[in-house]
Amino acid sequence: MSVRLGGGQGFYGDTPRAVEGLLADGIDYLCLEALAELTLAILAKDRARDETLGYTRDLPRYLTAAIPAVIDGSTKIITNAGGINPRAAAHAAIETAKRMGVSGLKIATVLGDDLMPRLNELQAATSSRLSNMDTGASYADAGTDPLIAAAYLGAFPIADALSQGADIVITGRVADAALFLGPLIHEYGWAKDDWNQLAAGVLVGHLLECSGQVAGGNFSGDWWTIPEPWKLPYPIATVDSDGSAIISKPSGSGGRVDLDTVRHQLLYEVHDPSAYLSPDVVADFGSAIFEDLGDNRVAVRDVRGKPATGTYKALIAQHAGWSGETRVAFAWPDAVEKSRATAAIFTRRVEMAGLQVREWCFEEWGVNALGGPTVPQLASGIEPPECVLRVAWRCDDERTASAVGRELIPLALSAPPAGLAGMGRATGGGATELISLWPTLVDKHLVDSEVRIIMETS
Repeated sequence: MSVRLGGGQGFYGDTPRAVEGLLADGIDYLCLEALAELTLAILAKDRARDETLGYTRDLPRYLTAAIPAVIDGSTKIITNAGGINPRAAAHAAIETAKRMGVSGLKIATVLGDDLMPRLNELQAATSSRLSNMDTGASYADAGTDPLIAAAYLGAFPIADALSQGADIVITGRVADAALFLGPLIHEYGWAKDDWNQLAAGVLVGHLLECSGQVAGGNFSGDWWTIPEPWKLPYPIATVDSDGSAIISKPSGSGGRVDLDTVRHQLLYEVHDPSAYLSPDVVADFGSAIFEDLGDNRVAVRDVRGKPATGTYKALIAQHAGWSGETRVAFAWPDAVEKSRATAAIFTRRVEMAGLQVREWCFEEWGVNALGGPTVPQLASGIEPPECVLRVAWRCDDERTASAVGRELIPLALSAPPAGLAGMGRATGGGATELISLWPTLVDKHLVDSEVRIIMETS
């Protein structure tokens, strides 16, 4: 017996159209990975405006596409679309089922990742005292009040929900790969110390969590050879009880699954491949053996794992001021010099206006925006045919951030010439609230005691 997992979503805003191909090919579990750190910040803004929000609002579209397969018993759905308000997401799922005329679905909500009510307690009790993982700074010195605080839970609560008969499992913040590991734990009865199997499940989840990337999307190799990229598929993993798996894609779809596309995704967002930290296991991706079976199938086996750490990663988000931005395009000749002169004039005008900017960001698109100082064009004497200056700024309040942008407007006729009669001169619109992210660690035993599952029926 094998279990077939489908990676049906890679981010909030992804397309539900790929779900049809996965379901047609036959999958036991449709796993929808909707969250990122940026997404949590977006959801925090949503919930601040409306307390009934805080989940990814494209969830009903995915459920509409997949619920017929759930009803006929061919698949189950697992998603972290609950974001920072999983109970509201469960309510949206029930309402979606009602609109479809469907009843009797068992919907499980995994709770316990929300640390907001317990931050003071956790700061006093946890060994890290919630210090910043990147800077080492003490959370006591963080300054502003938190907007959200969430721990990255693991896969066992998902497995527990499935064992209780859930057709749809909705979580808040869990580790991305946990969405895929959970059903494998449920199906095969893997124990909490089956390190090699758990590591294999984490690797499979990591390969599938970014939707089309493992099938040729965002490919950094010979990207121009990917077949029919407009029909790029989302991936499938057929997994055996020992954790060995075959990565594939729906038949008749575009894209490609081979050693190169799989290895490309393997190293995506990975710091140390030999010690990939997850809530349930430390996986050694370097131990895995990959074999190209042809026909868009790659086998993965012999993944090794080590005991999990005693902490969960947690993320605290805080208000960080207001930002604005603007962009101006300059044409050859002297495009870069024009952009830099305009930036200098703009910042001086802001200073003369008495507007306080806490932080500036300058990027020269076409020159250094992506590659920074590693870009060779200017050093080799090649003058770019055009340059787009992007300027962003951070201020303490919304009014100041908006006022800074208005200082650019007079430069439409009073600065170095932009291409095509001022193309691109703009204030960048209104100011945007900024949210800073504070990554930290929290002892597992302090979190696990609060994890629970709520079962509801549509």
